[in-house]
Amino acid sequence: MSAAQPDLIPLAPQGRMASWRTLLMITAALITGALVLRAADPDRVAWIQNLLLVFSSLLIEALPFVLLGALVSAAIEVFVPASAFERLARLPRGMQLPAAAMAGMAFPVCECGSVPVARRLAAKGLSPGAAITFMLAAPVVNPVVVASTFIAYRGRDTLWAMVLGRVGLGLIVAIAVGWVIGNVRRADLLRPMPDHADPDHDHGTGPAETRWKRYAGHVAGDFLFMGKFLMAGALAAAALQTFIPQSIIGSVANLPIVSLIAMMTLAFLLSLCSESDAFVAASFVQFGVGSQLAFLVFGPMVDMKLGALYVGTFSRGFLRTITIAIAAATLVATLWIEVLIG
Repeated sequence: MSAAQPDLIPLAPQGRMASWRTLLMITAALITGALVLRAADPDRVAWIQNLLLVFSSLLIEALPFVLLGALVSAAIEVFVPASAFERLARLPRGMQLPAAAMAGMAFPVCECGSVPVARRLAAKGLSPGAAITFMLAAPVVNPVVVASTFIAYRGRDTLWAMVLGRVGLGLIVAIAVGWVIGNVRRADLLRPMPDHADPDHDHGTGPAETRWKRYAGHVAGDFLFMGKFLMAGALAAAALQTFIPQSIIGSVANLPIVSLIAMMTLAFLLSLCSESDAFVAASFVQFGVGSQLAFLVFGPMVDMKLGALYVGTFSRGFLRTITIAIAAATLVATLWIEVLIG
């Protein structure tokens, strides 16, 4: 591999100590803030309480999946030989994208966890378009999300339209966006990460103890790197949820096209986890099937917290390109659903 495909190295002891000190300081600050707010006048600090509640809820909901993504990402790097991805990379482009999208069904990770996995896949030799296709499809079509969507809509006439529609649209949009990304060079797609070195030497071989140490280092590095961008995105999403009146969204439910854009915008602002967003979408009974599918497909592919993760993981311009491509593909697909279903 070339130096343009950097890799994580285990954090130095000083780096780990600094990370733990930062975590303890943040925890202490949050506890202190909670105690102060509890002692204050509830009427004066209601908006602060709501802001902290939404912020902490997003973190609690998303951080486990970031950790899961880091675990899977590190396992791919340490235990899966590069030759496996080289064989995938030799597949025709027309087969790579559908295969990558279907592979998302086997990985029970949500949108936050799929980002480090996609980065690792691209760094290991999979074409950037296929890696992005996997990243976008996995949060929409994995078995946990399919099951949660089924449960959220059970007992309704629209049950199978929502379940099958979400899976089908998720695959179509992911493949379309992967095609837009195309054959861009990995060096032009991936943003260099701090504390990097050239790829490790063994790539799944060598003493087991060495591999497990590398694995722990990769997990820590990926988790800490993604976590700081997740916190920034969660704070922005919490601020928007606190200050934007919910009545604004409900007033556009019956407007063609506008209702689709409104639900996509809402999904972007709410920044929900794909394992739970179906229950929120199902509560918007005033919106049609197409609008609810727009919420369920667009949200897991691009939202406030994902935007921060994309900026930290990929090169400049990626967020703009992928947002436009996902929005266009989702809008066209759900508009046709609205026309066909009525």
